[in-house]
Amino acid sequence: MARRFALIGAALLLSLLLIACDDSTDEVTPSPTRTSAVAITPSPTPTTLPAEYYFPPGAEPAAVTRIIDGDTIEVEIEGQLYTVRYIGIDTPETVDPRRPVECYGKQASAYNELLVGGLIVGLERDVSETDQFGRLLRYVWLNQTEMANAVLVRDGYAEASAYPPDVLYQQLFEGLEADARAAGRGLWGDVCLETPSPTLDGTPAPGACEYSGTAEPIIKGNISTNTDEKIYHVPGGGFYQQTVIDETRGERWFCTEADAVSAGWRKSLS
Repeated sequence: MARRFALIGAALLLSLLLIACDDSTDEVTPSPTRTSAVAITPSPTPTTLPAEYYFPPGAEPAAVTRIIDGDTIEVEIEGQLYTVRYIGIDTPETVDPRRPVECYGKQASAYNELLVGGLIVGLERDVSETDQFGRLLRYVWLNQTEMANAVLVRDGYAEASAYPPDVLYQQLFEGLEADARAAGRGLWGDVCLETPSPTLDGTPAPGACEYSGTAEPIIKGNISTNTDEKIYHVPGGGFYQQTVIDETRGERWFCTEADAVSAGWRKSLS
């Protein structure tokens, strides 16, 4: 009996020792829970971006660096400069050295400046990438709903002009032009419709330009690249057709020969 109690006592003592060893074990730090995790700042959502930077899907953002004329701009994309020609419209000419400044051309350029000058715009491609001059062909979006091409036509600064295969919005442009014509807006108003009628003897009416019989000046005031001499050319002259006017060099278009002479030009000998 005594031996039995001794064995039981030894077993109890061993159990107590094991429990003591477990209590002395180092405490294990629990793994971090979700509540203790470091917060991650979410990426910007569309609601945090300026509204003017919203463009239709597929439109590429570009910074407008220069206005060339009513339907052409220069933009910067990823550090590279590109010339962009608006698709589907034409504004009156102002910079073509082969043609005089057309009615409402300067107004169209100024309005284009007002629309997109210094802004970030969205460029949407149709079918063609560039035109024959290497200019990007694009629809130019001001935001998600307004397109500069359409605004220029709507407000009478441009006409719809289709150049297939780039005709995605052509029906829109043609409808806007019809409305502008009906309302007499901009270039569809009286300012560009006034054409002086010739007199009964066939001479130009008072105020009309010589050789054109209208308000359009077609006398070319050229400056010689060899002598810097100022020489003007009239239709029918030997050098008229081949003469190209560069207004950046100070060359000009004249309404009458008297205007040219008074400005310091002499008539071509051919």
